Amino acid sequence: MSEVRDWISQPACNIKVAATADVVVVGGGPAGLSAALAAARNGASVILLERYNYLGGLASGGMVLVLDDMWDNHLQEISVRGVMLTLIERMTALGLATYPRSDEWGTERASLDRWTRWGAFDFHTHTKPHPICFAAAFDPDAWKRVAFEMVQEHRIQLRLHSWFSKTLVEDKMVRGVICNTKEGAEAILGSVVIDATGDLDVAASAEAPHISGRYMLTTVFRLGGVNTDEAERFERDEPEAFGVLDKEIKQILGGSWGLWWLKTPLPGVVWCNCPHMLGLDGLLVEDLTEAEIKGRRHIYATVDYVRGKLPGFERCFVVDVAPQTGVRQTRLLEGEYVMTKEDLVERTRFGDSIARGRDYYMPYRVLVPKTIDNLLVAGRHYSATSQAQKMSREIPPCMAMGEAAGVAAALSLDAGVSVRNVDVPALQRTLRAQGADPGDQSGRNPDIPALAIAGRLREKYEPSH
Repeated sequence: MSEVRDWISQPACNIKVAATADVVVVGGGPAGLSAALAAARNGASVILLERYNYLGGLASGGMVLVLDDMWDNHLQEISVRGVMLTLIERMTALGLATYPRSDEWGTERASLDRWTRWGAFDFHTHTKPHPICFAAAFDPDAWKRVAFEMVQEHRIQLRLHSWFSKTLVEDKMVRGVICNTKEGAEAILGSVVIDATGDLDVAASAEAPHISGRYMLTTVFRLGGVNTDEAERFERDEPEAFGVLDKEIKQILGGSWGLWWLKTPLPGVVWCNCPHMLGLDGLLVEDLTEAEIKGRRHIYATVDYVRGKLPGFERCFVVDVAPQTGVRQTRLLEGEYVMTKEDLVERTRFGDSIARGRDYYMPYRVLVPKTIDNLLVAGRHYSATSQAQKMSREIPPCMAMGEAAGVAAALSLDAGVSVRNVDVPALQRTLRAQGADPGDQSGRNPDIPALAIAGRLREKYEPSH
C-alpha cells in the first residue's frame, strides 16, 4: 500500500504569461461584468476571467431570476442604475425581462394580483401586503446573451474556462493572478486587479485581512408545464386549501422563502429559489457536493407531490437545476471600512459613498483591502460584518459596487496613483455622469426623475407575454 501523507511538495515551475492588461477582473458574475464594462468604458484595457462557460454568476448560472434590492422605499426611487438598468433594458428588448410600470408601484389590488408572483415587491416592509416596486424578472440565458454582446462591444478580452488559482504579489502589490486551464497554468498580469469572485479568492490568496462566514446553500431549479393562471386562481380563490398545501410543500422542500415559486418571462416556466440547506460551507468540496445531492432529493420529492396535489402543477416537469450552487456567504473582506448592520438600518451616509443598495449606501473604503495594493474587491464578499452582508448581498448593489470598482481602476491608472488613493469626488462625478447613482447626493435624484426611468424602459420595450 502507498503511504498516506497529509501534504506533498511540488517543484517550482515556469508559468507562461498568457495575457496582460491595465485591469484584470477575476469573476464574470454581476459585479465582475459591471466592473469590466465600467473600466473599459473609461479607457482601460480589460481582461475578464471566468471559470464557467457563461457570464452572470449567481444571476444566470445560479438562476436568481429577480433583480431586487434596488428600490429605496424612503425616497420612492430606483436606487441602483448605471450598468444594471442598461442590462435590464437590453433583456427587455428581447422580451426576456419584465417589471412593473411606474404607475403600478404601490398596494393597489390590481398591481398586487399582477406582480406579486413575479417577485416585484418590497419584501423588506414590515406590513403586508408588501407594495409592488421596481424589480425585474428575467430569463437566465438572456443575461448570458446580453453580457456576451456588451463585453464584445467594449472590446474586453474575455477568457472563459479559466479557474483562479493564486494571486501574484510582490512587496504587498498585486501584479496579477494564475489560472488553471485546459492548457495548464497561465499567468494573467494587470496594473489593477479586481476580485469579483464572490468568495474573496483573490484577496484571500494575497493574504488580505478577512473573516469567514456562512449562510445557506440553495440548489435553484425551474419547472415547466405550469398553468400559472390556474395556480394563481387557486391561491386567490381558495386561500385555506392553498395554505394547507403550501405549508406541506415547504416542509418537503426543507427550506424556502415565503413564495417558493415565481413566474418567469417564459410561458409556463416558473423558478424556485429553493431548497435552502443550512449548516453547509460554500468553501468545502464535501459540503458543496452534499448540497447538490440533497437538493435534488428535495426537488424531485416536491415535484412528485405538487403533480398530484397543487392546481396548475399537474403536468409540471423539471426544466433544469441551476448549474451554479447558490452560495450566499463565505469569506468577507476586512477592508478600510467594515459595514455594519447599524449602517444599513440607520441609512448611514458616507462622504465617500460610491454605490447604493435598497435604502443604504456603501463607501469606497469597503472595496479597498488593508495592507494590499493594486487590488479592489466588489461583490457579495465586500467589507462587511456577517449580519450586514446578509442584508446587502443582492445582485443590483453588487453590480453597483462593481461599476464603482471599474471606474476607480481606470481613474487611478489615468492619474498614476494607487487605487487606495483614487480621487473619490472624481469617481463620484464620473459614475453620476455615466448614469449610475453613487449615493453622494441627499434627497431624490434631480437629474433623472425616478418615475420616468421604468416608464421609459417599459414604453420602449413592451414584453410579449
